Amino acid sequence: MGASPQVDGMSRAVSVENAEGTGPFVFVCDHASNFLPSPYDQSLGITQADKSAHIAWDPGALGVARGLSRALDAPLVHSTVSRLIIDCNREETRPDLIPCLSETTQIAGNRDLPASEIAFRLNLAHRPFHKAVDKVINRRLERGLPTAVVSIHSFTPVYKGKIRPWEIGLISDTDRSLADPVLCELRARGDLTVGDNEPYAPADGVYYTIRRHGEDRKLPCLMIEIRNDEVKTAEEEIRWSEMLAPMLAHAVEAKLDSAKGSAHA
Repeated sequence: MGASPQVDGMSRAVSVENAEGTGPFVFVCDHASNFLPSPYDQSLGITQADKSAHIAWDPGALGVARGLSRALDAPLVHSTVSRLIIDCNREETRPDLIPCLSETTQIAGNRDLPASEIAFRLNLAHRPFHKAVDKVINRRLERGLPTAVVSIHSFTPVYKGKIRPWEIGLISDTDRSLADPVLCELRARGDLTVGDNEPYAPADGVYYTIRRHGEDRKLPCLMIEIRNDEVKTAEEEIRWSEMLAPMLAHAVEAKLDSAKGSAHA
């Protein structure tokens, strides 16, 4: 790709919903959309099937995130362009920030990009996304609102030929204040195979958004991965959001109660 393109129809590559919600969460959805604005809809060298496949987005994730946002009166920040343009859940210096290979699919139009094109895409989508998350969190902290940061993703049932048995996985690092109680509640149901740092772990380089906006700010945080064959319909998205909402609420209540107890000890 030569000079940085003029992107048609793109005034915003990030959307914020329920920005003034006062519940104790901020939800983020990095891979919410498979939208490829012109000229990227033609220039990446992928098929129409690729554009709707998991390599382009996390199908079902936005529906679950919206359900949680409504149920818990929480802000939701989500990207409105495909991660094939740029991955908002990667550090700016990561080699897979703009993927040339996704699973087994070559993304020819992402190879050998000049620095100007990388900068263009950073300013198109990546930086606005993280600025929007920062703005929402900063506003909440200024208002004294308790805030936990939770990202919602989906994953493919088979990756590079390997079957993934988990219906849901919780990804966490040093802060497990949300992960541990939610894991307990999910496993107590008895009808789910639940991953703990599966199918991904922070060491895989997939934890940038939560590390930046949660761990680095010392806020309770969690990354949730739902297998995408579990969220193929709006009804399934609602089912998962209704299942997870009370679990997350219980976890953050316990965290807040613990913090109050420590303050008065």
